[in-house]
Amino acid sequence: AAMDTHKKEHQVAWVHPETGEIGEFAVANTVRDIERMVKKIRKQVAGEIHVCYEAGLCGFVLKRRLEKLGCVAQVIAPSLVWRKPGDRVKTDRRDAKKLLTQFIAGQLTEVWVPDPEQEADRELTRCRDSAQRDLKQARQRLNSLVVRHGYIYQEGNLWTDRHHRWLKSLTIEQAKLRTVFDEYRSEIEHCVQRLESLDQQVQSLAQSERYRSAVGVLRCLRGIDTLTAITLLTEIFEFGRFDNPRALMAYLGVTPSEDSSGERRRPGAITKTGNRRVRRILTEAAWHHRHPYAVGKALKLRRKDQPAWAVDLADRAAKRLYRRYRHLTERGKAAPVAIIAVVRELAGFVWAMLHQLQSSVAATSS
Repeated sequence: AAMDTHKKEHQVAWVHPETGEIGEFAVANTVRDIERMVKKIRKQVAGEIHVCYEAGLCGFVLKRRLEKLGCVAQVIAPSLVWRKPGDRVKTDRRDAKKLLTQFIAGQLTEVWVPDPEQEADRELTRCRDSAQRDLKQARQRLNSLVVRHGYIYQEGNLWTDRHHRWLKSLTIEQAKLRTVFDEYRSEIEHCVQRLESLDQQVQSLAQSERYRSAVGVLRCLRGIDTLTAITLLTEIFEFGRFDNPRALMAYLGVTPSEDSSGERRRPGAITKTGNRRVRRILTEAAWHHRHPYAVGKALKLRRKDQPAWAVDLADRAAKRLYRRYRHLTERGKAAPVAIIAVVRELAGFVWAMLHQLQSSVAATSS
């Protein structure tokens, strides 16, 4: 069976294994109605019931509900579902039947499904990311307000201690305008407190038994600290599912696209498939490698008490990535283009670091 899922109702298409007859019906997105759906299909067929649906709104809860009912459920990667270029009619029924056809033919790709604890860990890091965006937007709103009314700060960077003192010293005569100004400042204070609270929780998560070792070795890499490391681990879950670094690079969408035919070869921009959040944080980390490599005080503290092999690998990575950036920029490549090449290789070093950690842990336990 294949399900086109929505918040309130799912469209279901299923095929009888003996007659090949296709049945269609809609089911409400409730535990009770999903149980009825499984019983309805089970009355007409014997054996296992295989169900698939695209990853998206319903997350992995629907998969767990179906598995509790004895079904074999698969969550499918939406970007890898084949679509006819000339098909201009899209309905829930057609989507469910199309998914069913490709499911039967074995043309769909299943996504990696985390356990409930891993999923909760990922939601925490994503909540922290949302809090950071909320703070940025709140600050922008306040800054736009004061600029519109002629209060221009010209003594340095915004949102420093000096800037906050300047904001407090502003004299706004209009009562309504002062009210708006105070509301915006209160919102910023709330966002700052919320972000600090989430940072503490993320730090605690990084120090938990499940992530402590992996976060420690990843922090040996230049440009990667606790937040970046724990985000990598909670977004990708299991690095062992990638057989080699190239598979991880392709998953993150940092490999070049291509449009070639016959003797013509036309490479393009990166594919940008897969997890964009991981792609973004690796890009931020890669910008550190545009400067000559040096082990500063903060990096020394991060590497303290870490395995020697992790420090050696991090040193090799930093030296190679800096040389890669210099080589590309000296050939005339724009800095953002060179950085994407660094991101691609940095992803490979992240894979190597965690692969070596898994091998070390396996050797110690045996």
